[in-house]
Amino acid sequence: MDLNNQAKQILEAIGGKENINAATHCVTRLRLALNDESKVDQEKLNNIEAVKGSFSTNGQFQIVIGQGTVDKVYQELISLTGIGEQTKEDVKAASSEKMNPLQKAIKVLADIFIPILPAIVTAGLLMGLNNILAGPGIFYEEQSLIDVYPQWSGIAEMINLIANTAFVFLPGLIGWSAVKKFGGSPLFGIVLGLILVHPDLMNAWDYGNALKEGNIPTWNLFGMEIEKIGYQGQVLPVLLASWVLAKSEVWLRKRIPDSLQLLIVAPTTLLVTGFLTFLFIGPAMFFVGNLLTDGLVSIFDQFAALGGLIYGGLYGLLVVTGMHHTFLAVDIQLVGSTGTTFLWPMLALSNIAQGSAAFAMFLATKDEKLKGLASTSGISAYLGITEPALFGVNLRFKYPFVIALISSGIAGMYITVARVTATSIGVGGIPGFLSISAGKWGPFFVGMAIVIILPMVITYLWAKRRGDC
Repeated sequence: MDLNNQAKQILEAIGGKENINAATHCVTRLRLALNDESKVDQEKLNNIEAVKGSFSTNGQFQIVIGQGTVDKVYQELISLTGIGEQTKEDVKAASSEKMNPLQKAIKVLADIFIPILPAIVTAGLLMGLNNILAGPGIFYEEQSLIDVYPQWSGIAEMINLIANTAFVFLPGLIGWSAVKKFGGSPLFGIVLGLILVHPDLMNAWDYGNALKEGNIPTWNLFGMEIEKIGYQGQVLPVLLASWVLAKSEVWLRKRIPDSLQLLIVAPTTLLVTGFLTFLFIGPAMFFVGNLLTDGLVSIFDQFAALGGLIYGGLYGLLVVTGMHHTFLAVDIQLVGSTGTTFLWPMLALSNIAQGSAAFAMFLATKDEKLKGLASTSGISAYLGITEPALFGVNLRFKYPFVIALISSGIAGMYITVARVTATSIGVGGIPGFLSISAGKWGPFFVGMAIVIILPMVITYLWAKRRGDC
């Protein structure tokens, strides 16, 4: 393959070098910030030998090339355009300039939560392992594995401790990522987050019982009674507090001489933000977070089938628009407040449904390029990354996407009625069963069967009937 010629063809198909604002690449894809995506000749691009597919997401136009080849094509591309090598951050910055306010807000949430997602997912997988050991009824009727083999209980307790750490100190993780995003010092964000879960504070999970008993500890500040509670598992308080801390730090650094910054900036920002958090930010955001949690729980309690049908059926659309990142924060809030989330299992099934539809296209098509893209993107969706399947295959033909949405809605309705929950966020695909609450694996596997069989069979038959692939 003449890679220089391939790069020239790609450049021509995307509207020429004047249409490129910034360009980089990842393991398999060119990632481009284009000035005008309407100038892309999609048909011409799809017919280029090196191109295995393309899609647009979060303001970036991504072209699937393949591992080992993409970096060579990228080098040829930057040589032809003269734009020079750029980083993912450069492309993200260029892409964000074209976003509307809602898209920018969603991107802020994504930029905060995606960096801490590996820790959350790892915790979810380990909690799933703990569920296998400690969950009753999985291997023995009404007994767990450690009930039958108590010598394993120490291992289960250690796994649980390791798994729970990310959630116990969740404000520290969010504080680090949020303050970094808002332009402050990430270390201060960690300290702020840990302040909110300090052991001297009453644990947030004990707040409900303490409120009923009327024995909530308080501080007396100039005659004001301030509740002395922590914010374990809470998302909103540390998000807003991180914004205040970062903006305060930036403001002070511009005005304090370098020689005095160590003595003034850090103590001032932490003290001011800490006081504001315990006085105003924490109580207000704690109320809003609990209101959101209670509202969602109430809706799904009263309208379980409808809620499951709508959320399960529309989650794929949320991914297309990028709005699914907002629900990551909601899932984390639900886990922190109630110990489980009923939304995440539907996410896992939605991803599987899109993967199954892509696999159906792999089985139905005779086009070798589409076969390669459909098979690799189907595997990716089964492991929780759906964008290649969505934008590279399913949306391209439309009906696989719609069939996957309908199948996911049916499965979402079923598992919601069956009260399936997850104890944490895990891998949003086939391995997702490890995060499902003990005792709910059976209904979840039924839901999984629905999103594997229905999209694959119906999409395959539809594709053969149309004869367009």
